[in-house]
Amino acid sequence: MSIREKISQNLKAGMQERDTVRVSTCRLILAAVKDREIARRGSTEDPTLPDAEILVLLKSMVKQRLESIKLYEQGGRLELVEQEQREIDVIAEFLPQQLSEAEIEAAIDQVFEEITPSGLKSMGAVMALLKERHPTTLDFQLAGKMVKQRLISE
Repeated sequence: MSIREKISQNLKAGMQERDTVRVSTCRLILAAVKDREIARRGSTEDPTLPDAEILVLLKSMVKQRLESIKLYEQGGRLELVEQEQREIDVIAEFLPQQLSEAEIEAAIDQVFEEITPSGLKSMGAVMALLKERHPTTLDFQLAGKMVKQRLISE
């Protein structure tokens, strides 16, 4: 089942349960997907957004909400923080499970065995391989810190 279908099913379930946060968040996601598809219509590629691009869109939506949470916390708007967090929880249901720190460490070990990096100048090559192998399940910010720390210590 595609991500779009999961979102649509989740929207219907939210309507039946009268879960306003779930309904509004699912509608927001579907509107963003539709907006991207409309933007692609003029190009030569298929206007239907593939699951990989929907995942990228969902990640950016989570990132926007995390930034909003920081601003709301600074402004003392705790009710808005809670609302943003509930939206993040709904969006996260459609994202694949992120790798744990131990799994990230194992992925980094595997890349290091293959390319034998030397110094910080190798960081780009290491991160490129990690992105290629784990495009949706890796927290790249955390992985970047771990790779940098390891390259400095070697």
